[in-house]
Amino acid sequence: MDGTLLDDEGRVPEGLWALLGRLAERGIAFAPASGRQYATLRRTFERSSEGMVFIAENGSYVVRDDREVSSVTLDRPFVEDTIRRVRDLADQGRDVGTVLCGKRSAYIERTDPRFVAQAEPYYAALATVDDLLEPEDEILKIAVFDFTDSAATAAALAPLRATHQVIPSSHHWVDLMAPAVNKGAAIGRLQQAMGIGPSNTLAFGDYLNDLEMMGAVEHSFAMANAHPDVLSAARYVAPSNAEHGVIRVLSALLARDAFVRV
Repeated sequence: MDGTLLDDEGRVPEGLWALLGRLAERGIAFAPASGRQYATLRRTFERSSEGMVFIAENGSYVVRDDREVSSVTLDRPFVEDTIRRVRDLADQGRDVGTVLCGKRSAYIERTDPRFVAQAEPYYAALATVDDLLEPEDEILKIAVFDFTDSAATAAALAPLRATHQVIPSSHHWVDLMAPAVNKGAAIGRLQQAMGIGPSNTLAFGDYLNDLEMMGAVEHSFAMANAHPDVLSAARYVAPSNAEHGVIRVLSALLARDAFVRV
């Protein structure tokens, strides 16, 4: 999404909507893959969500036509330990806040406008609670926002890498997930559910949480503005998100009749 499909203003390019219709006519499933929650992705694409696949929460939750395809949740002891560790970082002076990402909703306990303004664009279903240890939900991911530098928070949470993933997903967000969760693994489960393989799959990405996707598909595109590691992992380079690279590549492939119905 950010840095890949959305423009520099964080908006869906207007040209995508007609393209989605053309893809659907060819039997091609379009699957936004994002760290965002399912409710947010569904809201973003409500103009054309029928038949669309949503790879949400960095691959921990995959939904097609409102039906769960797959999910990987976090164990309760890890959730509680992480919440307490981030609280400790805040007590030590780091300007951080936690979003607990459940299947039903996301939850926050930090309520100052600065932090809420960072969380709201990514979580259409967002509940404020007195204590993040209270929600009874299946937790898919824990997202930590650092107003200064996500790399510093990721380093502080590095001991958790012994059992779980601690991945900077942008310059300010750090995602904590179960060991087997990533967008590439989610694509693998989706391929199995749809009866297709890597040769029938194309992916675009720009940041480190897109790396595994590059290896899960035969047709991997890094955006021109991508992180160097993503550029190295991809087979092809697409124009930047500011140049609507996703739309341009897909339109060119459709014009060349490069897609084959399976």
